[in-house]
Amino acid sequence: MYFARKLKLGFSEQLQHLALAAGELYSKTLVSFWRVARKKGLWLKPSSLMRWFPNSSGNELHAHSADAVVQSFFASLKSWYKRRKTDPNAKPPKRRRRYFKVIWKSSAIRVRGGKLVLSNGKTNPPVVIPWAWDTPVQVEIGWDGKQYELRACYELSRPEGEVTAKAGEVAGVDLGEVHLATAHDGRATFIANGRLLRSQRRYQNKLKGKLSRLMARKKRGSRRWKRLVRSKQRQLARLRRQITDVLHKQTTRLVSTLHRRGVQTVVIGDIRDIRRSAQYNKVANQKIHQMLSGQVRRLLTYKAEKLGMWVVLQEERYTSQKCPRCHMLHKPRGREYHCRACGFRFHRDGVGSVNLRRKYLGQFDVPVVGVMASPIGLRFRPHTRCSSVSRSHSAT
Repeated sequence: MYFARKLKLGFSEQLQHLALAAGELYSKTLVSFWRVARKKGLWLKPSSLMRWFPNSSGNELHAHSADAVVQSFFASLKSWYKRRKTDPNAKPPKRRRRYFKVIWKSSAIRVRGGKLVLSNGKTNPPVVIPWAWDTPVQVEIGWDGKQYELRACYELSRPEGEVTAKAGEVAGVDLGEVHLATAHDGRATFIANGRLLRSQRRYQNKLKGKLSRLMARKKRGSRRWKRLVRSKQRQLARLRRQITDVLHKQTTRLVSTLHRRGVQTVVIGDIRDIRRSAQYNKVANQKIHQMLSGQVRRLLTYKAEKLGMWVVLQEERYTSQKCPRCHMLHKPRGREYHCRACGFRFHRDGVGSVNLRRKYLGQFDVPVVGVMASPIGLRFRPHTRCSSVSRSHSAT
């Protein structure tokens, strides 16, 4: 498992030249690959193109950075080849790039005297950045729309072998659309409130529709059309930052709460294929397709593993419908689960998290005895600091 640390670098001529060199190499790779495929009917391998464009002494990129550019093209090609099996509208990578991200592998990364030194070969000056952390396994510098951004990748060590956890050390997490996540650790249930996030997503949809209608009335390429495009990009970028802030702070609070309670294993419901089976009305389908469950799962995973917790995915069939007390299946309506057979009442998402945990422990068919405590809500706190906050540094 990996996690990334981001830093804003501003603008520098050195980073500009490196991005230009990476873009030129990417364009050469793209053109050469498709030319051979069109004329010879052959699909070249990454190793072939790495030998085709050797990193000479006059190049500005490190040899392994040049290899990473070629590998990035083939990664896009592989993604398209896999996606086109289910999406007929998927398009292969055929766009040339003037600028491209620069990647440094571990062989070109050093930390010396509080400085991060990124090598660009023997004859080229390295990129030096003030650094107060450990040595990352990979560094990527790319343009974020306003300035250059550094993304340092760290590898998190996982415990060897399968963890045999006790009942009180396992928490089930049910991901949802109304609430980001609901967790149950055997004693209490915690709900990460998603009201603010839903409000921002609704406003995001309304804003897109409003600005798209205004742009449709203007001549494409005109001065007023370009002004609307800039306004749309600026407003949507601000909303994306606000949504990311909510996701980081809510997932951080949920993971830290579970960690304080001694949870060692986090069981997350696997809903990666939920969009394929979405056959509801227009509004419900839009909500399901716009769910941020994948992003929430990734945030919960890397934050939990950073604290030494073990994260597993659990198939969640019937976990939201099965009564924990009498095991009768009942599809709930509204936010409360009410079993018609035994009268059991609990929060709808709480029932899903309870059953996920019990299913992982092999207790899915064992009835719950006693009354369950009411869920505890974890609301969004706007002034809470989290790992999404980054400091600005200048590259020298």
